[in-house]
Amino acid sequence: MAAQAVSVPDPDVSRKATVSATILRASTRRATCGVRLGSVPRRPRSIVPNGAYHVTSRGNRRLPIFIDDRDRRFFLGLLAVICSRRHWSCRGYCLMSNHYHVVVATPDADLSAGMQVLNGEYAHYFNLVHGAVGHLFQARFHAVLVESDPHLAELSRYLALNPVRAGLARVARDWRWSSYSAIAEGRPSPAFVDVQAILGLFGRNRERARASFVRFVEDGGPTLPDPPR
Repeated sequence: MAAQAVSVPDPDVSRKATVSATILRASTRRATCGVRLGSVPRRPRSIVPNGAYHVTSRGNRRLPIFIDDRDRRFFLGLLAVICSRRHWSCRGYCLMSNHYHVVVATPDADLSAGMQVLNGEYAHYFNLVHGAVGHLFQARFHAVLVESDPHLAELSRYLALNPVRAGLARVARDWRWSSYSAIAEGRPSPAFVDVQAILGLFGRNRERARASFVRFVEDGGPTLPDPPR
């Protein structure tokens, strides 16, 4: 299949960076809908239409899946393509070193199929660019159904504080590779991120909602269990 140019918004600046992503597997190919769910304390659920999910994937043997910023931009580019093609709404993301978190809402029951393309194509890119072989990701992705607005709010705080609790950033706003700054400060963010879906949980006035969200994150609150290792 011919290579396609994917326009990727850089979360740190307003300009767009363009990467070439070779999509080798057709995104219309269906995978099975069963997934292993993560350890956030919610009952396992089937993948359903109009569901929202906290999705995580970890590197094989806990090794890094992002070596540099080019990798992170490429990953966000692939995520943008999949969200566009499948009409997913991304409610937040956080790219760490050896794993990532995304929160997505899916109109159709196609989370497994979309994630197969995302992880498969990123692994192909990573191995090609970095001269690696074998599996990049540890087993399948993990997903937890988001069951309520308070659950979504807590997930947004968890994603924002993940780099802080891991010692990668002093405060949430210092970590470039999450959706926190776009939500809390209005910084440029990939167009596929639905900032309003989170701000709407904190009020109708946008500026007041931002201030409430910042206070909510800074308060810390309960720590959700880490994804299965």
